[in-house]
Amino acid sequence: MLNIHRRYCTETFDTAGNLASFRIHVPADFNFAYDIIDQIGAAEPERLAMLWSNPEGEEHDLTFADFTRLSNKAANYFLSQGIGKGDKVLVILRRHYSFWVSALALHKIGAVVIPATFMLKEHDVVYRIKSAGVKAVLTTTVGTITGIVDAAVAQLDPAERPMLFLMNGAQYDIPSSEGTSYDTALTGPALSGEQGLFAATCTRPGWIDYNAGVRAASDTLERIPTHVDDPMLIYFTSGTSGEPKMALHGHDYAAAHLTTAKWWHGVTPDSIHMTVADTGWAKCTWGKFYGQWFMEGCQVVYDFDRFHGGEILSLIQKYRITTFCCPPTMWRILSHEDVDAYDYSSIKRFTTAGEALPPDQFDFWLEHTGHPIYEGFGQSEGPVIVANMIGCEPRPGSMGKPMPFGNIKLLREDLTVCDPGEEGEICIKCDPKPAGIIHEYYREPEKTAEVFRGGWYHTGDVAYADESGYYYYCGRNDDLIKSSGYRISPFEVESALNCHAAVRECAVTGVPDPLRGFAVKATVVLEPGYEGTPELTKELQTWAKQQTAPYKFPRVIEYVDALPKTFSGKIRRARIRHDDAARQ
Repeated sequence: MLNIHRRYCTETFDTAGNLASFRIHVPADFNFAYDIIDQIGAAEPERLAMLWSNPEGEEHDLTFADFTRLSNKAANYFLSQGIGKGDKVLVILRRHYSFWVSALALHKIGAVVIPATFMLKEHDVVYRIKSAGVKAVLTTTVGTITGIVDAAVAQLDPAERPMLFLMNGAQYDIPSSEGTSYDTALTGPALSGEQGLFAATCTRPGWIDYNAGVRAASDTLERIPTHVDDPMLIYFTSGTSGEPKMALHGHDYAAAHLTTAKWWHGVTPDSIHMTVADTGWAKCTWGKFYGQWFMEGCQVVYDFDRFHGGEILSLIQKYRITTFCCPPTMWRILSHEDVDAYDYSSIKRFTTAGEALPPDQFDFWLEHTGHPIYEGFGQSEGPVIVANMIGCEPRPGSMGKPMPFGNIKLLREDLTVCDPGEEGEICIKCDPKPAGIIHEYYREPEKTAEVFRGGWYHTGDVAYADESGYYYYCGRNDDLIKSSGYRISPFEVESALNCHAAVRECAVTGVPDPLRGFAVKATVVLEPGYEGTPELTKELQTWAKQQTAPYKFPRVIEYVDALPKTFSGKIRRARIRHDDAARQ
């Protein structure tokens, strides 16, 4: 191992041996693809970087040298097609290994990667292309996304229409993408082995065969100069209210995830790590890209079509996974499996982020596996900000303590620091701005100014800290409910209700009330076998009074089949509030 990450950070420790401070320092020409992937690939060409598979039986063991060679080929191909420094490329590749190859290639040529989920609709694609000025779109053949992109591009003026590159994933239902012709001999297990990488060809009117271009390109590439402050990546934020913003990151963002991988996930050069996340989510770069490879670890990527808990749990045993991360919603889904039937002896650490982890899930997994789940908190706008770090004893319901990469505080509206137990906004001091925090919201100076004010970056998320410095999540500023003079955290009420056997999941919001200002409302999805009767409503209300302060109980309960969520799985409480207002 090179311990290459030590070149880019300075760590100090307290008397107990726990991390006290962590500072990222990267040279002006830092580029993750050249300086980390290529360096590891040259020094240890056989070091495994990824164990990739899909349910159809295709498997690839990819080394760091493989990613050097393939990203060089992809970079040369992009250059040959006129893609270069500063160009924006929308990338929709699900969990295919080509995402990592393509992102590294775009880093190398100084282009800007815009990851996106395959669940986009036509208006989402139009919005992204127009807002960011996208020059090219790279999509998978899997599913219906190519047809959606075609329909979106048809709505654009000719001058706005991007180049369209088609990557043949070929592992699912071949006829699902109308108008596309495939090499049907290269599907499923037939793609296995070195000869199968980028092997499957395809044609579609108006699209360019990406696989064919990568295969034919040279695998040698002279380093192209880039600057650490150059635009590298844009994430469209989850958009829980309104249209998503464009969070623009420079090359320092990759280095910032060293804290994410080393001090939260617990990744080492010997680790086999898996994060369950689609490549369209920021959680992908948090959990299955930059930090884990900075630490020289190997990643397990499973390119599934539909989430089946048993399949995911079986991978832990198959690949002897050591560190495993998935969002709270998936931990709950996994808990409905026969959890005790699987082998967790290889596991060293479970982690979660994306939304607050209900305490009942913390207790469940500790009881059944002997491993606590170490929660973390952050945003598309940066790396992990608060977490149960290595050396930190996790507490149920707490997302941990501030990461020591900068000055992170809970602030009042006047920017003074909150007392223990007092709710405040999570803010990060930006004088100077720590590595990894967004450069700006692209093309939106007003929204950028909203979050960078008073010398702080304002997350918009509210929490309180106990006497020991552990943070407890309350919600987004807009989600907090003000009722009868109280500020009520939706998460606290949701956690209480989620512990009831009848509740599969729920969302808590405020509804206008002439007496209280707002009353607490719970929108509930029930477990199979339960019905939303008046008797159950009364039972849930009594339950909530017993689990939380009585004034927090939901005075209104609505039963639904599903909750509105963002593409990344976050509950859209703003949508529930909007629908409630429309019915009044």
